[in-house]
Amino acid sequence: MIIGMNRRGFTIVELLIVIVIMGMLLTLGVINLRGSQIGARDAERKADIESIATQLETYYTSGTDSSAATGDYPPTTLTATSLSMKQFLRDIKAQSLIAPGITDPTQTFISASNTNIPSPNINQYIYQPIQGDGTLCTQDSQECRKFNLYYTTESDNTIHTTTSKNQ
Repeated sequence: MIIGMNRRGFTIVELLIVIVIMGMLLTLGVINLRGSQIGARDAERKADIESIATQLETYYTSGTDSSAATGDYPPTTLTATSLSMKQFLRDIKAQSLIAPGITDPTQTFISASNTNIPSPNINQYIYQPIQGDGTLCTQDSQECRKFNLYYTTESDNTIHTTTSKNQ
């Protein structure tokens, strides 16, 4: 036995403790990062809906470039997709009509098919124009007096509604 030999290195127990602690810290970091990303996507959804609502209110008060008619919102036949909606909301950023993380704009912005409360998923925004009598406004000849916009948040899977100012 060598009496003067100094101990060098770490024991296996010490290494295992360090590895377990690093694993726990890494797990907490990943969980927090994922939560932050979900929160950011939800904030973007809310901002998109607010932007769409603002542009719809502008349409209500100003009409379009080709029409001086005011006092109505666009019906579902004219706003079935984000591409057609872009024609009516002249100043809207195209990205506002697309949910975060989606590359296909035709799958995000949808016009409602009835006056029931729709159930959008996290990748959809639903536009529901309503006539004065409470029925869905589907034709250009109808007077669309108010609207509802629906979206779902990813963090708690809650359906949120934004209504028009002119109710």
